Amino acid sequence: MSVTGPADILYETRLDPRFPLSRRELSGLAATLLDALGLTGRTFLLKLVDDREIARLNREFLGCTGPTNILSFPARDGDGTDALADGEVGDPEDDGEFLGELALSVDALARETDLYGQLPLEHLARLLAHGLLHLAGFDHGEVMFDMTDAAVDLALLEHAEAPL
Repeated sequence: MSVTGPADILYETRLDPRFPLSRRELSGLAATLLDALGLTGRTFLLKLVDDREIARLNREFLGCTGPTNILSFPARDGDGTDALADGEVGDPEDDGEFLGELALSVDALARETDLYGQLPLEHLARLLAHGLLHLAGFDHGEVMFDMTDAAVDLALLEHAEAPL
């Protein structure tokens, strides 16, 4: 895995052919969202998974049944240690630059894009912004929702030419 921007991106499933999610496009979107959210200079790991894998992660780490759209695994838990036991998340010597790991279900992205009538880029930006805010320590609420909306608006302006 090579770092080409603020996000290391791992494809762990086949992608829906309607969504040509190139590493370059995702890296550019990640940089835009991090800047919009006041997280410039921070990095994260993005795993693109299917519903089966995200349901497994949801059950294993949150005790919830079934798939969801995105899961956030902060690099540090409340006591400053790595959040995941498998060692993939966070280097204790990284001075806080690494936010953590996001797992995004590409199946949910496709399904919800159709369900909500959103452009794929818009829904992808919304899911990523939401996940990044969780990595940064935000909980659901008006502030988080307003920050998400503002980041999505900026992403749509800056990436309108993207094929998503």
